[in-house]
Amino acid sequence: MSFDAPPIEPQRFGSGHAVRRLEDPALLRGAGQYTDDMQRAAQAQLVFLRSPYPHAGIRSIDTEAARAMPGVLAIYTGADLVTAGVKPLPTTNVFTRADGSPGTSPPRRALAHERVRFVGEPVAAVVAETLQQARDAAEAVMVDYEELPAVVDMRQAIGPGAPVLHDAAPDNIVAETRYGDAAAADAAFARAAHVVCLSIFNQRVVALTLEPRAMLAEIDPGDGRLVLHSSSQMPSAVRDIVAGSLGLPRESVRVKVGDVGGGFGMKTGIYPEDLATAWCAHQLRRPVKWTADRSEEFLASAHGRDVDGEVAMALDADGRVLALRVSNLANMGGYATPTGAMIQLRIGPWVTTSVYDIALVDLRYRAVLTNTAPTGSYRGAGRPEAIFAIERLFDEAARVSGIDRIELRRRNFIRPAQMPYTNAMGQVYDSGAFERLMDRGLALADWNGFEARHAAARARGRLRGLGIATFLEWTGGNALEERVTVTALADGTIEVFSAVNAMGQGIATSLAQLVVDVFGVPIGQVRVVLGDTDRGDGFGTAGSRSLFTGGSSMHVGAHRFIEHARRLAAESFEVAPDDVTYGAGRLQVAGTDLSIGLGELAARQPGGRIFTESTSRVGGPSWPNGCHVCEVEIDPGTGELEIVAYSSVNDIGRVVNPMIVQGQLDGAALQGIGQALMEHMVYDRETGQPLTGSLMDYAAPRADALRIVMRSELDESTPCLTNPLGVKGVGELGTIGSMPAVVNATADALARSGRADLAAGLQMPLRAPDLWRALRSPAGTSRPV
Repeated sequence: MSFDAPPIEPQRFGSGHAVRRLEDPALLRGAGQYTDDMQRAAQAQLVFLRSPYPHAGIRSIDTEAARAMPGVLAIYTGADLVTAGVKPLPTTNVFTRADGSPGTSPPRRALAHERVRFVGEPVAAVVAETLQQARDAAEAVMVDYEELPAVVDMRQAIGPGAPVLHDAAPDNIVAETRYGDAAAADAAFARAAHVVCLSIFNQRVVALTLEPRAMLAEIDPGDGRLVLHSSSQMPSAVRDIVAGSLGLPRESVRVKVGDVGGGFGMKTGIYPEDLATAWCAHQLRRPVKWTADRSEEFLASAHGRDVDGEVAMALDADGRVLALRVSNLANMGGYATPTGAMIQLRIGPWVTTSVYDIALVDLRYRAVLTNTAPTGSYRGAGRPEAIFAIERLFDEAARVSGIDRIELRRRNFIRPAQMPYTNAMGQVYDSGAFERLMDRGLALADWNGFEARHAAARARGRLRGLGIATFLEWTGGNALEERVTVTALADGTIEVFSAVNAMGQGIATSLAQLVVDVFGVPIGQVRVVLGDTDRGDGFGTAGSRSLFTGGSSMHVGAHRFIEHARRLAAESFEVAPDDVTYGAGRLQVAGTDLSIGLGELAARQPGGRIFTESTSRVGGPSWPNGCHVCEVEIDPGTGELEIVAYSSVNDIGRVVNPMIVQGQLDGAALQGIGQALMEHMVYDRETGQPLTGSLMDYAAPRADALRIVMRSELDESTPCLTNPLGVKGVGELGTIGSMPAVVNATADALARSGRADLAAGLQMPLRAPDLWRALRSPAGTSRPV
């Protein structure tokens, strides 16, 4: 996918300017190329038959009648793929279980073999000439299941007598991690002046990308290679796993990504359906397309969150935190994916102490199998869960200790003089001015004027509350290296390639702006190419790394290109390279009128172009941080909650495109607010069936439900020190801060109305019926809300 810019002067359209997105004109004209838009001659359609049971053995699959139906080209089962030698997808193996044995997971195959472990797991693949023919034939496939006991609740899954989902994990715990010093933490809690404990459930949610997962697989008629057109954030990973699972040479598979209608982490890595689609095309030697419908996305895309935890904090009499204790159960679903396990067992713990100087921790995380869809990356990926816990603890500690919550944070912040700071998990923060950022956030929110607003709300019979979250997050995906290519063409075009990927976040525009910074040419001369494994390899887009890592590599690669071009010009002019200067697309011999344009120089080279490739690394992750403040009002007569004010100050280092950054921050905050107020993917505990498997049942945030005026400011005064641009990741920051800010505001509203006993028991989503019942419960019950 390439993005060409309009012809505009460079000085106004380098970094720091709100350049309109290069991606948008084609999309607004209806000329976008999403995977499902692609059509091929002789293209077949693929439909999956999915398990109606949460847990069952597969006795047999009868496909005879379905194969005889009109238009059917092939039907494959899990047994067929096993016989053909198709390997399972990778599962977690980097962690251990409590007894020291390797972490484990049931093998996850392109099609279920012998046993299904969640409703919606693919069981058979039906390929036909048309989509309707494939659907009709899928209904004719007869599967004889042996229904098995199922469990969807994590605490039930690890309890005595629970159904065993995987023989290698008889307790259904596939991996466990422990961090910190349990004995020292116990001693700290024993001597603490104040102890606060909370039970926190971070509920399961669905990504709900506008574009569902999709793949078109075909055989290249020219070289016979398998070409996969995929809606993916990580095309290189898709290529490598498909090649490995099908037993093909890596170079015989190519993955191309066009427009992607949202990812939110859900489109990282590979799915069973991707592998099955690739297999069908490889076997049939003709194009095969699969596009998920919305129901399939609810059933079988990677879900997010689903963490059930007990957290506690010990403080001395002055409010200094002595120790932090966390014990989390993380729901992996029916299969523990490498990403799902890594997020909850390692990445989330990295930010557990957040912006606070807490040296002593006792952390325990257990990854649990249940008969639900597997969990994976979802915007924030482990960091929202960790930050939510500690921000809830700080507000509750303020109520327990009687110390003002702002003052309590001040007493525990990491100071700028402590930078670089190594947290209790061994992670190094390169920079941060957390108290100063909070002060800016308090001023923007008019924190000191809240009492008047509270009194006015009370006069109207409404409960008003004020919440805050001061926090940081980790970005970079620990994939700190990126390769880019830079090509100058004879017509003056500068074409750049990166393996980071577009998915609606505007990365092509930001990369083009960085190219303008270095080359000093109109942005209209810049073409950004993304999403093609033949052009280059890379980690892809995840962990808010695209600009932080990919942009830094583009910056370095562009400068290296200029140096190469200077050497070529020096040869042409027969002078030393040091005598050649560059500016605004021209190379000139210093002190003379000898000069040549990049395009003209490129035309003189073999192939009529100048090509360079560059690989570079950043020095470590970035640590964006923020202060988010929320005000809510509750109608005590109905329990209805309304967000009446939301503001934030965010430190993301240097800003390349303020408009794009603002959109990322606000959109992410709204996504977090959606989880705080309404979103929840629910399974029936008795039957294992999904109860919120459509947009008729799953409450997603809509414009009419979230009429929020969001005010935000960007703080560029503390650039990141680990990359040449000084940028920090931005795509997930808003999600991480908004959830605790909203829930803390709600707890404050309850406490101010005389129901502080309800604050500790608040759980997401904050639904009106739950708040209504809580307000009518007897005082002092401390019931979960």
